[in-house]
Amino acid sequence: MDTTACFFGFLAFSTALSVVAQTPQRSAGGHPDFEGAWSSATAIPLERPARLKDQPFYTPEQAAQMQKKTRGADDDPLSRLETGSLMQPSLRTSIITDPPNGLLPSLTPAAAANQRDRVDRLHKAAAVKDMGLQDRCLLFPTSVPPMIPYRYNSVYQIVQTENAVMVQSEMIHEARIIRLDRSSHLPSNLRLWLGDSVGHWEGATLVVDTTNFNDAGGFYGDAGGMYGWDRNMHVVERFSLLDANTILYRFEVEDPTAYTKPWKGELTMTRALTPPFEYACHEGNWDLPNTLKLSASQPE
Repeated sequence: MDTTACFFGFLAFSTALSVVAQTPQRSAGGHPDFEGAWSSATAIPLERPARLKDQPFYTPEQAAQMQKKTRGADDDPLSRLETGSLMQPSLRTSIITDPPNGLLPSLTPAAAANQRDRVDRLHKAAAVKDMGLQDRCLLFPTSVPPMIPYRYNSVYQIVQTENAVMVQSEMIHEARIIRLDRSSHLPSNLRLWLGDSVGHWEGATLVVDTTNFNDAGGFYGDAGGMYGWDRNMHVVERFSLLDANTILYRFEVEDPTAYTKPWKGELTMTRALTPPFEYACHEGNWDLPNTLKLSASQPE
């Protein structure tokens, strides 16, 4: 009997430890604590692969099969280089949740023309400003809301106080400050690379509203052209702790001069064991001049 009692006592103690480990932490002000390092690396692409066009979720059998794969065709999510925990807990086939087809809305005619011009200049760069923002060591899209994972280095460091939340991205290491101590945005004549982010709490969810973007110096087509961006972009993000090691990240994008309709998405971030590594961007020092020399030497 004593052995049985000890066994069940140990089992209860172990269960209690497990529950504590999964309980989201609280900050000094009583809000969920997002402090720490987080990774958004995933096998799920931004847009739904063509072969899954009518399927918003993987079946459990498909998910199990994907876990066994290491590499696939170009339209396969596992062609991504850094996949993290491979599958999102929701088993979604795309990060985009709306439109229902899992694809980015069409660009407006003006934005599409801008994108074509950007891609053309990227391929035939004649000046520094023709190059992408990441090639010039200015900015990488993982830093800009919405924070879409890239093929690698999709790690963030979050520092949280009662007045602000800082989100630093690993790639080119920009730090975005989400202000919690004001409810209005900066004057419209003040434009920022990362926009002006103002946050507030809705229960256990941090809601972040971002406007005041600049014109981005031609972001269309850069870093794979993941999304359009101009000064009219408006992004609403929602950060929620599913457990102590998982953030549910949801976002909504509205930009009437870039897209024909708004779009939404979601993904999960998992707690990382180590903070982001220092990102030393050498492209602007060496590769950029060499790329321009090579471009100038190419025949028309």
